[in-house]
Amino acid sequence: MDNKKVAIFPASGKLGGSLTRHTLKLLPAYDVVLISRYPSKIPDDYRNAGATIRAADYDSPKTLEDVFSQVNVLFLISYPTFQHEHRTKAHKYAIDSAHKNGVKHIFYSSLAFAGLGDQSVAHVMQAHLDTERYLAQLASKDPSFSYTSVREGLYSESFPMYTALFNLKNPTTEIFLPHNGHAPGLAWVKIDELGEASALLLAKFHAAPDRFADKNRVLLLSGPREWSLNETVQALSRVVGREVLIRQVSVDEYAAQKHVGSGLTINGNNLAKEWATVYDAIRSGEASIVTPLLKDLLGREPEDFETTIRGMT
Repeated sequence: MDNKKVAIFPASGKLGGSLTRHTLKLLPAYDVVLISRYPSKIPDDYRNAGATIRAADYDSPKTLEDVFSQVNVLFLISYPTFQHEHRTKAHKYAIDSAHKNGVKHIFYSSLAFAGLGDQSVAHVMQAHLDTERYLAQLASKDPSFSYTSVREGLYSESFPMYTALFNLKNPTTEIFLPHNGHAPGLAWVKIDELGEASALLLAKFHAAPDRFADKNRVLLLSGPREWSLNETVQALSRVVGREVLIRQVSVDEYAAQKHVGSGLTINGNNLAKEWATVYDAIRSGEASIVTPLLKDLLGREPEDFETTIRGMT
């Protein structure tokens, strides 16, 4: 292919920043386009090395119209919200803009609910499934276009979202959840290892797009083992040096917790009950699937949950 430019959007944030850093270790900077809502936040070293820096914002569709021009491969990181319809709409506009500008392959950062299936009871997963279906429809209509959905494992560092916003620096002795803590659980993954593995997939495609075996597929980057919520909280207990227990409550009681409601309010809407559907998904085993792909890509055993959490204190 004459055009070998790869783009990352957004090239910032936890996963985007990690993906960008690892990609620039694997590919020539002049082949990389970094797109961010705030380009000034992208390190000068990246620009000085030859990367192209562009500005775009999911919430400003006009900025997406031409930002993917002269790009062959896009790594599209999902919009950071769990508002279903708004997120899906933002993703579709970015995908349409990329396709219109000649992007031939999109890597999409999905989420590890649903395992490797196509159904989920988690509200947070619905926009991801919509986006995966949209990419599949586009690929079926245009044989020159392909995609890879990378279901990124549940971030170890995001454990507060699943433990009623438990705070390592101000720990409580009880965590009130609409779940009893029993298995099945979650296959936690360190964010930076997801970024590294995602960059390795991107570099693999860049090196030999015609031989890339994972076109039009869904991949799952899971952690090395499943942790029940009880095991997760036991690890938190060891890290903070005090016993912490899960107390099962109703969804209404969970959502009524002041710190949960405030932490899960978006644009003035309390979405705690919508978020609580993750516990139904965990209970049904959606987040417990373990695959060897992350280890195979990294060439080493991924870091375990407790090690990552100790590194956060």
